[in-house]
Amino acid sequence: MQKISGVVLFLILCWACTTREQSDKNTSALKDSLALDYAEGFKVYYQGNIKMVEVPRPFQGASSGYKYLLVPKGEEIPPHDADVKVIRTPLASIACTSTTHIPLLDYIDETDKLTGFSTTDFISSEKMRARVDAGKVTELGIDKGINLERLAVLKPDMLMGYALSSDYGQFKKIEELGVPVVINAEYLEKHPLGRAEWIKFMAVFFNREKEADSVFQEIKKNYIATQAIAAQAAAHPSIICGVVYGDAWFLPGGQNYAARIMEDAGTHYYWNHDASNGYLELSFEAVYAKANQADLWIGTGPYATLAEIKTADERYTRFKAFQQKQVYTSDARKGAKGGSEYMELGYLRPDIILNDLVKIAHPELLPQHILYFHRKLE
Repeated sequence: MQKISGVVLFLILCWACTTREQSDKNTSALKDSLALDYAEGFKVYYQGNIKMVEVPRPFQGASSGYKYLLVPKGEEIPPHDADVKVIRTPLASIACTSTTHIPLLDYIDETDKLTGFSTTDFISSEKMRARVDAGKVTELGIDKGINLERLAVLKPDMLMGYALSSDYGQFKKIEELGVPVVINAEYLEKHPLGRAEWIKFMAVFFNREKEADSVFQEIKKNYIATQAIAAQAAAHPSIICGVVYGDAWFLPGGQNYAARIMEDAGTHYYWNHDASNGYLELSFEAVYAKANQADLWIGTGPYATLAEIKTADERYTRFKAFQQKQVYTSDARKGAKGGSEYMELGYLRPDIILNDLVKIAHPELLPQHILYFHRKLE
């Protein structure tokens, strides 16, 4: 993990100090920080009731990050640098922009705090859908299409967003309405449990750290137990995933969290030695040349049957996995409005994904497990 910056130490250890040197002298006094086992994309430090939350890399290639000073409602805001954003806690309301944020609220029992969301039809959570159906969640629009007038009327205590680049334009407009914006960068985590641990990030804004840690420790325990079972496998079936979108076949890089899950499931992923943690964009021909003999094919995008895959592109039928009917969708579960439960809950529950993959690759190792996110295509 990165070392704590002088600015952060300045804020946490010596709010009233006026020099960097004074802050550095107090470095040894920093004792209380949020324990993280896998997540590398955020840090939380405590000074009494006040918290400093840091997201050092909010998007791929970022040269600087964001800092958030969490001050309990009613307490005096301490001196802070101009680039530090102040959030009053605990939140009474929140607007979110990604379905991956939804289970983070559900699992710390803060479902009722969601008051705004980008596109409510995408929400799969039954608890959250009940709020949507009751008219308690305002639809805001996506990215630059966020309806600022609706947001101004709603005025949640905070909006949780995500960033793919340094373009902060829309978020700046939102902050001008008096709505603080916090960037969630969980998608950059390399380890599946690192992504899951971002439940602690959500929790700090509600003072729910204990509940979040309890949830995470259970997920971690389940994941590690299944990983140990998979390690007993004598064979390692080869695996590919994804389909062509537009002109490219999108595949996880070798350092991507998805590649790690496939490895932990005791399978051989053809691009496991690739150094990137994003997604590869390859031609159909490149994928076919390398992986046409793959034993398993996981994740078929919009295609729900083998016939649909064949209709989309006859060349898919040349793959061994297609011919032997070893093709699985990860969208077996849909919300009431068609949202993907895998895309919503899966990032918090990599233990369930791992169970599914082990069941597919080594059914004898998990005889009692019933596929949850995945389904074999017919």
